[in-house]
Amino acid sequence: MGLEFAPKFTSPPNHNVASRVSAAFSFWRNSSFLKFLLVILLVTASAAQTPQPTKVEPKTVRKNDLKIIDKPIQFDQERIRLTQEYMRKHYAIEQNDITIKPQAIVLHYTAINSFLSTWNYFNRTRIEAERPELQRESELNVSAQFLVDRDGTIYRLMPENWMARHCIGLNHVAIGVENVGDEKDFPLTDAQVDADAALVRYLATEFPIVYLLGHQEYRRMEQTPLFHEEVAGYRTGKSDPGEDFMRHVRAKLADLDLKAPPGT
Repeated sequence: MGLEFAPKFTSPPNHNVASRVSAAFSFWRNSSFLKFLLVILLVTASAAQTPQPTKVEPKTVRKNDLKIIDKPIQFDQERIRLTQEYMRKHYAIEQNDITIKPQAIVLHYTAINSFLSTWNYFNRTRIEAERPELQRESELNVSAQFLVDRDGTIYRLMPENWMARHCIGLNHVAIGVENVGDEKDFPLTDAQVDADAALVRYLATEFPIVYLLGHQEYRRMEQTPLFHEEVAGYRTGKSDPGEDFMRHVRAKLADLDLKAPPGT
């Protein structure tokens, strides 16, 4: 039986078989529907042959099972320059960067009741005029490498081995950890005790940490080789984060044998 669906060709009617086949192929080759059909078949075949990626569920990246959230404060060229000037004036350190070799960790409280307000305060490059005793010694604003919120969430504000202005005489060798709160109106929480202890434990695996101290203990460090201050008489009184907080944090780290300041 002949083709019921035979296209009309312009060639003479006495076609041979080869010419009919050739003409039919030419018709289908120029057919838009056929092109569409071929595309579908090629895509389907390609999908079947190409290995599909394994679906990976998102997960939190942790360091030694410790979650740290990076929320860097501003560290532009001006702040770097002010940091270098501070290092030169207070520690007689001349270098092209602001790196330090941490050997101590100093715990603080912010005396500010929220994480965001504290972060905004640290994010400023220059110290506020309302702190003249600090402004006299440097325009560099205070900061810390870490900030712990009241629920125990740990934020890293800057690299651990960059100098932050947080403790007189020790900035050049110490990592600062600030805790949102104070001693009276917003007392530090158990979650912050746990977070600080976990953070100190982690940092002690990353750096040759020898001393752990509270900010209120920094004057006792004058009896150690780590303390250095070029400006005679540059000292301020501190009460943070408090003896009770330090006692609880140290109790969780007794196995590390970290030193406290002399006389503690």
